[in-house]
This record gives sequence, C-alpha cells and structure tokens, in this order.
Amino acid sequence: MNMVNYIPVMLDLQDQRVVVIGGGAVAERKIGPLLEAGATVTVVSLSLTERLSEFAEKGMLIWISRPYAPGDLEGAFLVYAASSDAAVNEAAAREAKALGLPVNVASHAEAGNFITPGVLRRGRLTVAVSTSGAGPGVAAKITEQVAEMLGEEYEPYLDFLHALRVEIKRQEPSAAVRARLLRKLAHLGVLDEIRQGTFKDWSPETVQVWIAANREA
Repeated sequence: MNMVNYIPVMLDLQDQRVVVIGGGAVAERKIGPLLEAGATVTVVSLSLTERLSEFAEKGMLIWISRPYAPGDLEGAFLVYAASSDAAVNEAAAREAKALGLPVNVASHAEAGNFITPGVLRRGRLTVAVSTSGAGPGVAAKITEQVAEMLGEEYEPYLDFLHALRVEIKRQEPSAAVRARLLRKLAHLGVLDEIRQGTFKDWSPETVQVWIAANREA
C-alpha cells in the first residue's frame, strides 16, 4: 500500500461548527481538543460518556440523541466519524466527502481525508507528531520524547518574542529594518536566561533601546 503524504495544517476552529458522530471514549478524546480550540461541537449519538454528558449539561456541546442520519453534516466545517460502528463511520465519511468537508474516520483512517497527530503544546508553541497512521502508540511515545526536549521554558520565551515582535512592528515603519530586527530576535540569549532563572522582563525603555541599537545591519 502506498503511503499517504499528509500536509500539516493548523486550523482556526473558533466558533466553527464541528460534527462528531459517536459519543464513546474515542469521540471524547477527539472532542476535548476541539472545545479547547473554541469549536462549536455537535455530537450525534444515542449515548454519551459520563464526561461528554457533563459537557452537554453545561452547554459546552450540542447533543443530538439519536443515531447518525444523512443530512446531519450540513453546515459543518469539520467532521469526525468516531462511533463504534465502522459502517456508520464510513457512511458519514461518504456524506462528508460529497459535501466537500474534511473528515476523520476513527475506525478506518483511509476512509477519511485527514488524521489527527500527537500534539505537544507549550503556550504559543504547538508541535504535531504523526506516523501517517502507522502507529498511534508510537506517535504518542515520540511526542513524549519531544516534550522532554522542549521544556516549559518555551512558553515564556515565545511570549517574550511575540511581545517584542509586536513592538518592532509598531515602532519601525521601514519594512527592511523590521525584517532585520525580526531576524536578530532569533539570536537573543533569552531562552538560556529563562532556563537559568536569570531572565528579567524587558521594560518598554529596554525594548526601545534594543530596537534603536539594532536597526543597522
């Protein structure tokens, strides 16, 4: 079988309608990250796990308490076919594809057109690990190894870089100079300072002085 060459994509799901077929443990694993991303989740299933029931009771998701039926995917942005019935999942996948919607099929990845990778988050940093469906367990192990390399210090580090980037764009009108300053950000020793516990937040005056001192090539 030829390997599928997937393209990594970071999706903004804020307020987007995502339909999940199924309410079991697999669906629960899919839904957690979707809610964190701000998606409007609709679950079509006769039953829900205890946790998903709590989400429904709190209004965190919409629960349609019945089996999947054609037409359930109308208006969706993204679809997860995650029921315990492979035939139902494949029927939902066929409808999604007919509507031109991206669909993930938990029971048979090849029936869908996207897969979900292992994910490591460090604030603004997101690292996705995929084995192209060869082994979810292996992907999880690799994600753990990556987590050991990319420690918690990356969250404040990237917050610092973001804040400085915003100030560079605000203070410097020249596109060429902005590009030069942004390249120099990568050479700052701030990450090591955070690791060593010696980093101190830059004041607005410190930022202004650094920008002025690094405008020239």
